[in-house]
Amino acid sequence: MESSNKTSVTNFILLGLSDVPHLQAICFLLFLLIYTITLLGNFLIIVVVGFAKLCSPMYFFLSNLSCVDICLSSTVVPRILVSTLSHDTSISFLGCAAQEYFLAALGATECMILAIMAYDRYTAICHPLHYNTIMNKTFCIYLTLGSWTVSFLNSVIHAFLTFKLPFCRSNKINHFFCEMPPLFRLSCKETLFNEILMYIAAGLMALSSFILTLISYIHIISSILKIKSTRRREKTFYTCASHLIVVMLFYGNILIVYMQPHSTFFPKRDRAVSIFYTAVTPMLNPIIYSIRNQVFLGALRKLVNKKMFLSRLLKIAIT
Repeated sequence: MESSNKTSVTNFILLGLSDVPHLQAICFLLFLLIYTITLLGNFLIIVVVGFAKLCSPMYFFLSNLSCVDICLSSTVVPRILVSTLSHDTSISFLGCAAQEYFLAALGATECMILAIMAYDRYTAICHPLHYNTIMNKTFCIYLTLGSWTVSFLNSVIHAFLTFKLPFCRSNKINHFFCEMPPLFRLSCKETLFNEILMYIAAGLMALSSFILTLISYIHIISSILKIKSTRRREKTFYTCASHLIVVMLFYGNILIVYMQPHSTFFPKRDRAVSIFYTAVTPMLNPIIYSIRNQVFLGALRKLVNKKMFLSRLLKIAIT
């Protein structure tokens, strides 16, 4: 019976968006604006870091974070835009599985990259004399490759076990996109094992990354408080303030979505939080980092001036 019910589900219906025409138009414009800013902001960071040759480990990790944010947002927002325009909120079984897989993998990658960035700031502030030795190029590459690899391998297990469940209660997902908690509620089979596995994974990856970040900042704040000069203290804290804001935004949303008990399900709240960390946070990250980073802004100005200078030379050469 379970097998027949499972195989009968060939697609899912996403119920997240409103059926009211004017609200759909507002949602479309809002998501389009968010996605455009996300792509422009994160691509700008990657281009500036690459072309301005900002070789510091911090900017290497920031480029990786921008790649994660572009992919994370692209996993969700384009599908919402297409569904809103076509008025077709259905998604195929394989499409839903792929979306859930990439969401879980990219979310875990972002957690780990943020933890690595916190460790980088800890090393720079607490061990400045040994910073270049500890955070060498090879070590940084291994850290980022390890984050991407572990996260994507871990997501394979979750996607496989989630989509082996028999979805015989309904094929209507009370969400904007395919995510584990809403999918569990469609299964007529007990999902306790899947939930425990999800909590364990969240504990090992998201929570351990958060604890590593927290420990790093305890040491950072302790070192900052020992600095006698108020100006130097403020300047040192300023170098990690942007990262601290991003950490609070991201981890706060992740913990609400994935660490809540099965019984405490509030669809509207969960949808809002999920949209925030998959669409809004990737848009805010480049804004937070770029506005507060004088080195980045200086490199951007140099690139813009260089481009203007080259374009003028080209015009003179043509004329």
